[in-house]
Amino acid sequence: MRAGPWGRGGRQGPRPPPPLAALALLLLVLAASADACGPGRGAGKRPRPRKLTPLVFKQHVPNVSEHTLGASGLAEGKIARSDSRFRDLEPNYNADIVFKDEEGTGEDRLMTQRCQEKLNTLAISVMNQWPGVRLRVTEGWDEEGHHAADSLHYEGRAVDVTTSDRDRSKYGMLARLAVEAGFDWVYYESRAHIHCSVKSESSQAAKSGGCFPASSTVQLSSGARIPISELRVGDRVLALDAATGRSLYSEVLLWLDRDPERHRAFLSVRTHSGRTLALTPSHLVLVAQDGAAPPRGVFASRVRPGDRVLVRDPQSPLGAPLIAERVLSVEGSSLQQGIYAPLTAAGTILVDGVAASCYAAVDSQSLAHWSFAPLRWAVNARAAAVHLWSLVSGAGVASEATPVARAANTTGPVSANNTGVHWYARFLYGLALRILPESWMYHG
Repeated sequence: MRAGPWGRGGRQGPRPPPPLAALALLLLVLAASADACGPGRGAGKRPRPRKLTPLVFKQHVPNVSEHTLGASGLAEGKIARSDSRFRDLEPNYNADIVFKDEEGTGEDRLMTQRCQEKLNTLAISVMNQWPGVRLRVTEGWDEEGHHAADSLHYEGRAVDVTTSDRDRSKYGMLARLAVEAGFDWVYYESRAHIHCSVKSESSQAAKSGGCFPASSTVQLSSGARIPISELRVGDRVLALDAATGRSLYSEVLLWLDRDPERHRAFLSVRTHSGRTLALTPSHLVLVAQDGAAPPRGVFASRVRPGDRVLVRDPQSPLGAPLIAERVLSVEGSSLQQGIYAPLTAAGTILVDGVAASCYAAVDSQSLAHWSFAPLRWAVNARAAAVHLWSLVSGAGVASEATPVARAANTTGPVSANNTGVHWYARFLYGLALRILPESWMYHG
């Protein structure tokens, strides 16, 4: 159904970014960028080892409630063996960890991947701190109902730990080592153990910026449709002009997140015409609104049947308005390997024919695009400098590669894209946690 550039139906108008928060964000971004550009004071000096201070009894780090966004986040519900989420729990067979397993079922070994990573890191720290002593887990995942109703033990996101020699004089330092190992909340809860917990996997998806699976496809300016895993910096891909609602080709500036080896669970947004967009729950989908209002970015986890997403008719010419099409269903899917999150100059991208944002974690497409402006400027400035140098020196003049692609080639082949979360995206997420209202942030 065609109903103008944005279609009919949808949600209320876009929420403008708060002026004070936006100003603070810009100032802090510029300050952080300046700090990150040079070695700073003390360059060349060998850093002194930091002295670790043991936690005291009943102290917790960070100094907020366990179930807040700044710590391990809200409880998402008990996981039973019959629950589909049970498949996400992994047994930990690390020989450097002693598992009490008083139930005899092995349940203390079950935990989320993030919890397992932090626990294994802590085990190494314990052996380094006290040679001959190992980490001991007294409680892991709980299926017996021995904890409070909102305990993260029921989700495999919490462990209670001691040292293998059960020397209680070590527990304050054990708690500090747990903080250093990266647990999202550590509590010197009892004279008999230390309680540690982590964020949910969906919360970590938000932190890494959201992404698409390797099997998703995008369309290049040549007309070729390729898997997103084959996309390269400098390619021009089909995207959406958010101001006009029309299609255009936009250059890929960099990867906000890219990891061919990592696994993640994706949602599938299916439309009435059969299109399917797979993406992480924290990623923004562009949902059509009433009249001529531009689309609003909505977390994929909040898209509902009946909402209208923007799709492109394959037969329509470039520059034609996208069509608002109703969502038929939003379903969870199994874990898939490979995560990809490109940043285009437009801040949008058409994936499998459906318009999506390049951004995630913050509930505002306009604020997210505005916040990444300094990064886009920096990338374009570097590309322009490289292009100018190639013209002056006579190198690469005949190349058909874009300026951004040529800039990428100054440090290696374009195919050697970065792996992991881009530092700027990670910085902005941490900053947003401090200055934006919780209602703007993805909670999982």
